[in-house]
Amino acid sequence: MTIEIDFLQKKSIDSNPYDTDKMAAEFIQQFNNQAFSVGQQLVFSFNEKLFGLLVKDIEAMDPSILKGEPATGKRQKIEVGLVVGNSQVAFEKAENSSLNLIGKAKTKENRQSIINPDWNFEKMGIGGLDKEFSDIFRRAFASRVFPPEIVEQMGCKHVKGILLYGPPGCGKTLLARQIGKMLNAREPKVVNGPEILNKYVGESEANIRKLFADAEEEQRRLGANSGLHIIIFDEIDAICKQRGSMAGSTGVHDTVVNQLLSKIDGVEQLNNILVIGMTNRPDLIDEALLRPGRLEVKMEIGLPDEKGRLQILHIHTARMRGHQLLSADVDIKELAMETKNFSGAELEGLVRAAQSTAMNRHIKASTKVEVDMEKAESLQVTRGDFLASLENDIKPAFGTNQEDYASYIMNGIIKWGDPVTRVLDDGELLVQQTKNSDRTPLVSVLLEGPPHSGKTALAAKIAEESNFPFIKICSPDKMIGFSETAKCQAMKKVSRFYFHFNFLSLKCVCVCTYICLCTCRHINL
Repeated sequence: MTIEIDFLQKKSIDSNPYDTDKMAAEFIQQFNNQAFSVGQQLVFSFNEKLFGLLVKDIEAMDPSILKGEPATGKRQKIEVGLVVGNSQVAFEKAENSSLNLIGKAKTKENRQSIINPDWNFEKMGIGGLDKEFSDIFRRAFASRVFPPEIVEQMGCKHVKGILLYGPPGCGKTLLARQIGKMLNAREPKVVNGPEILNKYVGESEANIRKLFADAEEEQRRLGANSGLHIIIFDEIDAICKQRGSMAGSTGVHDTVVNQLLSKIDGVEQLNNILVIGMTNRPDLIDEALLRPGRLEVKMEIGLPDEKGRLQILHIHTARMRGHQLLSADVDIKELAMETKNFSGAELEGLVRAAQSTAMNRHIKASTKVEVDMEKAESLQVTRGDFLASLENDIKPAFGTNQEDYASYIMNGIIKWGDPVTRVLDDGELLVQQTKNSDRTPLVSVLLEGPPHSGKTALAAKIAEESNFPFIKICSPDKMIGFSETAKCQAMKKVSRFYFHFNFLSLKCVCVCTYICLCTCRHINL
């Protein structure tokens, strides 16, 4: 017999666990040899608590058992049945009940899947982030798919926070948005970091508390069966800077960080929240927020590789292909190869630029601007449109910009003697060493000589012929007028890009001209 159970009086609700095995034995003892019908309601006393019961289902006992024979497994549903000493009773919790049932004499709860049943992983539109998405799912959501009783038996705690960081335009916001769509949960609360701050004393901390109020109320009411609450912080570094780093401030940033720390993993721990933070500057965030139990999963969303760029371009050109607006001469694989160091946003911008170039061909340039409708019907985006946009419109913010070093070798290199030939040959050997050797991750070389002897031109030539994906020229003449802090930040930016590419096992070249003009603290790479 299956029985639905809940507290009889709401004022007697508690979160104590109730053993269904003991409850079933007590039920049989109290109601032995009594008949029950489906839909019957009754009151049941257990451990000095009153519970309301509703008979949901009755199955007749297997006749083979009564004959002393092995059970055949055949059971017949009936409307009226008699409870005897060897009857089997199973309890199931009423809908929206906070009753905590344990033991084997309970039915499997019809839990709502955390993953949206209509979700299609193949159509989620996250190009180049398949590995990152699978890692996030493994760390943050795998434990939430299992029933609460299994998670409790393992002593497992759900991951409460994810930090997505990386260069701008690489898909952090897109990934967070798709996570919100994937989950069969409430609409995520999306908060821009600066919106938390308020000019009135205490209001900034109150804004943090309001974000967690719904999750706290539901966990008090439903306990382990509470639904998932998602809070997304965009530009989280705006409110979670290192405590004590802002000299002369009123300390409002410190108290906001303290409030957020206590809500995520404080004295009253919440197990039904997921906080997703996004930032370009993870180095600014307070270290206490990054420890396990808070923003535990730290995922770098970097520049896409060639396979990722191919996926992104397929996504942004899918609608054009579906409406036959993409010319047959457009090779997406070729574009993926030509767009080294492009971020996802820059690839999307490249597609928009190519579209605008194609549309501009069908605009009449007369006394007024109008579209030539006769030609517009044959509108197609061609390979030439993409190449023109790649040449003139969109340049990668990270990686090699040919204009940076082209001016140094605009007149070419004249091999007038052994010194020039030796520098170029040695430079080529060093490039090959960097490419092929696993024991020398960093190769440094100093070119010295009298002024205007061509040192920078030779270094730029070596860098150009290396075909490395990241080439950066650092020159003091680009820092004229900079303050000491600005100079340090400019060099730090170069070093940050260097370590980013090194982390991805990509090769890079950094050329520092007039190194004698830079102090040690400026160029401490």
